[in-house]
Amino acid sequence: MQIYLPIAEVSANPVVLLGIGGFVGVLSGMFGVGGGFLITPMLFMIGIPPAIAVATSANQVVASSISGVLAHLRKRTVDLKMGGVLLLGGLFGAAAGMVLFNLMKSLGQVDLAVQLCYVLFLGVIGGLMFIESINAIRRSRATVPTAPYKRRQRGWVQSLPLKVRFRTSNLYISAIPPVLVGFGVGVLSAVMGVGGGFIMVPAMIYVLGMPTKVVIGTSLFQIIFVAGFTAMMHATTNYSVDIVLALFLLIGGVLGAQLGTRIGAYLKAEQLRVLLSLLVLSVSTKIGFELLLEPGDHFNLSVPGGF
Repeated sequence: MQIYLPIAEVSANPVVLLGIGGFVGVLSGMFGVGGGFLITPMLFMIGIPPAIAVATSANQVVASSISGVLAHLRKRTVDLKMGGVLLLGGLFGAAAGMVLFNLMKSLGQVDLAVQLCYVLFLGVIGGLMFIESINAIRRSRATVPTAPYKRRQRGWVQSLPLKVRFRTSNLYISAIPPVLVGFGVGVLSAVMGVGGGFIMVPAMIYVLGMPTKVVIGTSLFQIIFVAGFTAMMHATTNYSVDIVLALFLLIGGVLGAQLGTRIGAYLKAEQLRVLLSLLVLSVSTKIGFELLLEPGDHFNLSVPGGF
C-alpha cells in the first residue's frame, strides 16, 4: 500500500515510514541522540526530496527534544541561563542558515549541497566517534587505571570580554563562545535539518568547559527553540514541511524510543558508541556512493522542432 505525501509530491509505503521513525526512535533510546542527523539521509534513500526531508526532520527533532528536556528539568540538570545565551546565537544562526538554504535553492544546488554536507559531517563525526570509542574500550580493559578528563580552568574562553556567571554550570566565562557555538548549530539546523547535538555536546564540554551532567539537558533546551524556529521558517518560506510524513515519523519514533531504552540497558556505553559510529559511517558512505553513481534517467534537453 502506498500513500501520497502532498508536499513531497511522491508516494511512499507507510510501513517503511513507520519503520524509519521507529528505527531512529530505537537509536534515540539507545544512544540519547535526537536522530535528526540520521533520519534526514534515510529519507533521501527512499526518494524524499532533500529539501522536504530537511524541513520535515526538524519536527522530529523538536518532539524528541521536548520529551528529553522535561526529564532533565525534573532532575535540575538544565542551565537555563547558558541555554538562553546559546539560543541567542542559535536563532541568528538559523536565520543565516535559511538565507544560505534559499540561496542554494535559487541556484538549483540545494539537493547536492545538503547531501555533500551530510557526507562531510557524518564522515568526520563518525570517524572521530569510532576512534574515541575504541580508545575508551582499550582504557576500560587496561589493568592500570587512567586519570579522568579534567576541565580546563583557564584558557582562551576565560580571557575574552563580556563575562557572565553561569551558576548552574559553575562557570564564569565570556558570553561570546556560547553565542558562536549556538550560531554554528543554528546554521546546521537550517541547512541540514538536524538538532546539532552531535556537535554542540562536545563543544559544550571541551570548549566551554561545562560539566557533563548539565550538558545534555541544556543542549536539548536550546535545540527545541532553534529546530522549532527552523521548521517554522521552512514551512512559511519554502512550504516544505510535509505534515503527513512528519506524522508517520513521529508515531514510529515514539514507539521505537521505548524499545531502544530497554535495549540500551543491556549494552555498555563503549559498545553503544562503537555501534553508533559504525552506523554514522555507513550512512555517510551510502550517501557518498550514491552521489558518485550515474543517474538512472537523464534529462533530455532537446526541444521538438529542432530548438
